[in-house]
Amino acid sequence: MPLSAGVLAAAVLAAWLPAEPLAGRVRGWELQTSGVEARLRGVSAVSDTVVWASGTGGTVLRTSDGGVTWARLTVPDANQLDFRDIDAVGAETAYVLSIGAGAASRIYKTTDAGAHWTRQFTNADEKAFFDAMAFWDARHGLAVSDSVDSHFVIITTANGGATWTRIPATALPPALANEGAFAASGTNVAVLPGGRGWFGTGASTKARVLRTTDFGSTWAIAETPLLAGQTAGIYSIAFADARHGAVVGGDFQKETDATRNAAMTTDGGVTWTAVAGLGGYRSAVAYVSKDGRSLLAAGPTGTDMSEDGGRTWRPIEGPGFHAIAVSPTHAFLWGVGEHGRIGRLKK
Repeated sequence: MPLSAGVLAAAVLAAWLPAEPLAGRVRGWELQTSGVEARLRGVSAVSDTVVWASGTGGTVLRTSDGGVTWARLTVPDANQLDFRDIDAVGAETAYVLSIGAGAASRIYKTTDAGAHWTRQFTNADEKAFFDAMAFWDARHGLAVSDSVDSHFVIITTANGGATWTRIPATALPPALANEGAFAASGTNVAVLPGGRGWFGTGASTKARVLRTTDFGSTWAIAETPLLAGQTAGIYSIAFADARHGAVVGGDFQKETDATRNAAMTTDGGVTWTAVAGLGGYRSAVAYVSKDGRSLLAAGPTGTDMSEDGGRTWRPIEGPGFHAIAVSPTHAFLWGVGEHGRIGRLKK
């Protein structure tokens, strides 16, 4: 009898993984002093020393010394905004996205380390609610919203955010009723060089992944085995390369429940295989080694580490975080969370 796609994907995943996990690479979190009490849900590391973070009350933070000190930056007229995502494309250039219905969803940009900001995008659709964004490089990026009237809402830029253009509905698969993203960590969108991108969904009857290979011009979609529902689905997605990726999530109203909250792909997101072992609902996942074998998943109740490509997981000592980021050298990891919490892991 022919093997099913799921069985084949599981076999390929097992073949890609090492026989035994690598132990002891990462110790517990080192907490840093942020100087704020905001709930932080966005973080972006552009080097081992320059890191950006964002959160409620229009909060944007930046460090240039690896987190020894953090400076709070001022975005004009943004004190009431909730910055759920921040993406830096350099030591001095970063984009920050605020969430909310209608005009509350905005994108701002700085090119001078946060001294000045330009509002580049204000959502004009009262039904739209933008959740996250990602950038291929300093000029090309995309941002995603919850669906509107059974249509996905994705906007792209090819000029550094000077203009943003909505992808036509004809280039997108239809959305399920109420299908959208979760604005929990700014990481339910992932991109790789060359125009590849992925977007995880939930809040409906299925948790699915949209994928593109042409900078968002066209999209395909695939189902995943993750739990789905009004508050359940994919909260974060990450890719090590064009074929190997991970999604995590669960139900944020059941933080300690680890039911159907993670899956892996070895074919670029065409098929997904469920994995177990995370400590509960997780809002962020990232590959933390150059070879793609080590991953970190974070949520409000704690963090978990895998050193065998996601097959098995172990808890990391320390508190929980909403979002995580990895420096380009993979030497340092940062986590951000409640009451201005910022932590750093040194590999």
